[in-house]
Amino acid sequence: MGPDKKRPRIALFLPSLGIGGVERVMLNLAAGFAQWGASVDLVLVKAQGEYMRRIPPGVRVVDLRASRVLTSLLPLVRYLRTAKPEGLISAKDYANVVAILAKSLARVSTRVIVSIHTTLSKHVQYAKGFRERAIVPLLARQLYPRAYVIVAVSNGVADDLAQFLGLPRGRISVIYNPVIDENLFAVAREPVDHPWFAPGGPPVILSVGRLTAAKDYPTLIAAFAEVRQRRDARLAILGEGEERPRLHDLLRRLGLESDVWLPGFVEPPYPYLARASLFVVSSIWEGLPTAIIEALALGVPVVSTDCPSGPREILDNGRFGELVPVGDADALADAILRALDTPHDPERLRERAKQFSVGNAVAQYLALLGLEVGGGHNDEAGAPDEESDRCIQRNKAVRGGRARTPDVLCCEPSRRRATT
Repeated sequence: MGPDKKRPRIALFLPSLGIGGVERVMLNLAAGFAQWGASVDLVLVKAQGEYMRRIPPGVRVVDLRASRVLTSLLPLVRYLRTAKPEGLISAKDYANVVAILAKSLARVSTRVIVSIHTTLSKHVQYAKGFRERAIVPLLARQLYPRAYVIVAVSNGVADDLAQFLGLPRGRISVIYNPVIDENLFAVAREPVDHPWFAPGGPPVILSVGRLTAAKDYPTLIAAFAEVRQRRDARLAILGEGEERPRLHDLLRRLGLESDVWLPGFVEPPYPYLARASLFVVSSIWEGLPTAIIEALALGVPVVSTDCPSGPREILDNGRFGELVPVGDADALADAILRALDTPHDPERLRERAKQFSVGNAVAQYLALLGLEVGGGHNDEAGAPDEESDRCIQRNKAVRGGRARTPDVLCCEPSRRRATT
């Protein structure tokens, strides 16, 4: 971007920076946009959460100081009118809804892109509250079509969203999550202070994610119990959540307390992941599980449930890791044993993971926003590879090649957190 050109402003809208895959993905995207040369605002309903310390250099935090997502509507409108970003990318159900409404109320030209990171039909099916089961689908059906672009993080998520909300499939673009960058590899080389990960010990099976019903860790623990009957091994599950008491109770009943480690939230997880013998996902549903991609990038073999959506796409129908039925502990145990006993080619796995680079995702989002791909300060951050270029052309077709006045949400930046 030439010195006389004004840097485009791109805003990313999230409830907060608590622990989660969506938050990590949005931080990676923010870093990629900043590296490309954009002015980047990370607009938060409330500037709090464990990932606040991971805010990339050059990214300004805008704290709306709202008590909840829905009450952030007017602050977001004020921000949009003041900052007038070229693009606003939102994530999570209520944030997506508020982003669309704020753009309309602000009457700005900001292009609003709502991103869908989960299999919505499953999310609603297993939701405990009335709002998630009834209100979220209703709002999504009414408002998502008003977004400039709807982005799903996998084809499975896109197919499910189209069917569940009754949207034309061609209305939804697919951009894989921005996961792989050089920082991941640098952090993965950091030392690990835990005896299980020292060379020469029993193999360590690793899983990473919040301790929630969606991850179905009871099935993983039951499968591990079968594995332990046949060979020496250890299991580590890095994450925190409401299922912890249930999991501890299960470990006590199965007599596995000395063989399973539940350390809680571990940041960053990459040094542990790089030293694991196997990475396992036992989820009932996903969107595009970031940790599978990170495991492949570090050359770690993967076993996953064939849940909707994401694992089958990432693992290319099982070519890069075995897929097993959801909720089948016996099948999961057998697959774990096969993976532990079968040599693997780390370089082949790393090559697969390159498709999910930060640069690819940044290039595709920039194309959707009508910004010059590769025109930033760092061409590597914005230049698409061949596969990414095909995605850009497909996503342009979703918009029908039409220029459209962007939707904008407005909120006044917080002086407490605003940095340039």
